[in-house]
Amino acid sequence: MARATGHPTQRGDAPGPARAYRQQVDALVARAAALVAPPKGILAAGHGAATMSARLVAAGLPPTGEHRRAFRELLVTTPGLAAGLTGVILAEETLGQRLRDGRTFPAAATDAGLMTGVRVDTGRQPLPGTRTETITEGLDGLPARLDACAGRGAAFAVWRAVLQIGPGTPSHVAVRANAQALGRYAAACQEAGLVPVVQPEITAEGTHSPGRCEMVTSLMLAAVMSELQDYAVDPGAVVLMPNMALPGRESGVPATAGDIAEATVRALDGVPVTLAGVAFPSGGEPPERATEILARMQSLPHVWPLTFAFGRALSDPALATWRGDPARGAAGQRALAHRVGMNVAAMEGRYHPELEPG
Repeated sequence: MARATGHPTQRGDAPGPARAYRQQVDALVARAAALVAPPKGILAAGHGAATMSARLVAAGLPPTGEHRRAFRELLVTTPGLAAGLTGVILAEETLGQRLRDGRTFPAAATDAGLMTGVRVDTGRQPLPGTRTETITEGLDGLPARLDACAGRGAAFAVWRAVLQIGPGTPSHVAVRANAQALGRYAAACQEAGLVPVVQPEITAEGTHSPGRCEMVTSLMLAAVMSELQDYAVDPGAVVLMPNMALPGRESGVPATAGDIAEATVRALDGVPVTLAGVAFPSGGEPPERATEILARMQSLPHVWPLTFAFGRALSDPALATWRGDPARGAAGQRALAHRVGMNVAAMEGRYHPELEPG
């Protein structure tokens, strides 16, 4: 999709450029709706090299570039993914890599009936003016990078902004800085012809309760929506990817899947009804529990599709099964297909833990 620079309707330009820009945004709205169309979700396989290498080491594999590529190939080539997924998020390094049969990863995703997404932020750095908080970097040169990603076959992009709950955190400075970065990123995506997946995330590290996470998530989402409006980003072309309202891992606070689902949906109260949809990451929850939370959400009142953009909760069983052994590749793919199928069952209201093996 060709780049449409600026916002012609705001600048008072000629009707031709304004009409072309509106047509581009309308196409993004349609694509965003397709990306979150129930009962399907998104496979988040866009972990950076360091995170992916750590996961390989945990699975007993050397953290080589070839192992990262091979595992992502195993995921993308799993038969029948389009029955439960609309898209796959890849790392930027993966866009230019090829499968063993010579196809690029975006081409393989297209052949599988999936849209290709790419994570375009460059990770977190210390935020000046705060003691321990961070800002997600990657805005320098972003428009050119987005154009290159679109040229390589990407249909959407992802930017993850991370906040942590603690004594005095997140600060107003951290909330505002990360929200503004998400606004700039989303506007750049819209101009480059990519659907922006906006991921403001409260980490599960800490001692906070689900209620505290719900409150902070709600405040963060309000700040993000304000920035998207200021940057003239059409909410119908945006997929929101916020955290679930999880208790901190060190909190010791018991929370049922139903408790978390209710707190998570309440945190969305200030989100525009015109938003394309909401896709939740698993937040480090075990696969079965993440699926159960997703299932509980579906029975709660909501105005947007509430779907999944799981990473580890989909791919960890495949990695644990495969472990780098080519002879176990098919078994690893079956593990991924099972988890996708369980999430589809959750979206359709027919999930029950008894569907899980064992």
